[in-house]
Amino acid sequence: MKRRGFLAAASALTIMPALTKLSYAAGSPVNVFTGADANIVDFWNNVVGPAFAKAYPGESIKVIDAGDDSGLRAIAERAMAALASKSDPHADLFEAFDPKLPAGGIKAGLWVDFKQSKIPLYDHINPMAFQGDYSLPYRGSQVLLAYDATKLDPKKAPKTWADLTAWIKANPGQFIYNRPDKGGSGGNFVRRAIHEVNGRDPSKFTVENFTPAYAEKTLTPAWKLLQDLAPYLYDKGAYTSGNTQSIQLLAQGVVTMVPVWSDQILKAIKEGVLPDTTGLVQLTDLALCGDFNRMVVPTNATNKDAAMKLAAFLLTDEMQKAVITEIGGFPAVSWDYLPKDLRDKYADVVPKSIPTFPQGDWSPAVNDGWYRNVAPNLTRG
Repeated sequence: MKRRGFLAAASALTIMPALTKLSYAAGSPVNVFTGADANIVDFWNNVVGPAFAKAYPGESIKVIDAGDDSGLRAIAERAMAALASKSDPHADLFEAFDPKLPAGGIKAGLWVDFKQSKIPLYDHINPMAFQGDYSLPYRGSQVLLAYDATKLDPKKAPKTWADLTAWIKANPGQFIYNRPDKGGSGGNFVRRAIHEVNGRDPSKFTVENFTPAYAEKTLTPAWKLLQDLAPYLYDKGAYTSGNTQSIQLLAQGVVTMVPVWSDQILKAIKEGVLPDTTGLVQLTDLALCGDFNRMVVPTNATNKDAAMKLAAFLLTDEMQKAVITEIGGFPAVSWDYLPKDLRDKYADVVPKSIPTFPQGDWSPAVNDGWYRNVAPNLTRG
C-alpha cells in the first residue's frame, strides 16, 4: 500500500516513462523499483545510494518510482513475461513488494529464495519480519495513535478498540482519519475496524483467499461500524486527504487524536513539526496494522549479483541504524543487534506484534467498499 509523503505531497507519477531520481556511477546500475512515498524515495536516493557506491566502488543504483502498488505489480508482471520469453525484465530489485504477486510467480521461479542463497546477516533478521523465503525484510513501521497530551491525559489514552470508539463518541469532532486510498494511516484504521468485526483475527485475510463473496461477507459489518462513528468525527464526518494532512491538523490543535505511521510521527516530533507533548499509544487488544517492507529480486534480473549485494547491504549495521535515524522506521534485524542507546531511546515504540492485511484484490475491495458505504458523498480522486 502506498503510504505517505512526509511534509510534502509527492507528485503523481506514472509507470511509463518512469521517473529516475539519481544514478551514482558509470556502468549499469541496479534498477530499484518502488511504490513508496517521497521520504522513502529520498532515503534510497540520498542515503542508500551513496553508501552502497562507497561500500562497493563501481556499483550504483537507479531508483524508479512505479507510482503505487498497482504500478509495482505491472512491473512484476513484465518481469514474469520476461522470464517466460527469456528476455530482459529491466528490473533488478523491488522495494516493498509481495512475492505472492503476480500469481504463479514463485512456482515459476520468478523470485530469488533468500534463505537458500545464504545471504549475509540473514540470521540477524527479526523473526516477526519474515513472510516466507522469497522476500527480504529491511525496514518496518506500524500505525499508532498520536494525541495531544496537553488535552488528553496519557493515563486515559484509549488502549482498546472499545475504549477508542467510546472516546471518539465522548469527544465529538476531535478525531479524524484519512481516506483509506490516500494513505496507510487511515487505511489501516479502516482495516482495524475490519479486524474488529472479524474476531480480531488477521489470519482470516490472505492474498489467496479473496473472493468477491468472501469480501462482501467480511467487510460489510465493518462499514456499519464506521458509519456509526462518522457523525462523531471532525466536522461531523470529514476525512483528510492523506497522512500528512492528518498530522497537520493535530499540529494545529484542530483535533486531539489521529492515526499515524510510526516512522512519520517520530520524524515529525524529531524535527519539531509536533511538540514533545505529543503522546503515542497502541491498542493492546489488537494493534493497528503495519508491516515490514521487504525486497524481492527477480531470478532473471540483468544485474542480479549486484542486486543481491544491495539487498545484503541493507541489513548491515550502517543501513539498519539509518532506517531508525533517517526515516524513523523499525529495523528489520532484531533490536538486540543494535546499539543500546538506540534501544533505550525507542523503547516505547518497539513493536511487540504487527498485524498485517494483504494487498492484491483486497486493496480495491476495501477502498471501493469504504467509499460506497461509509463516505458515499465523497468524490474519489
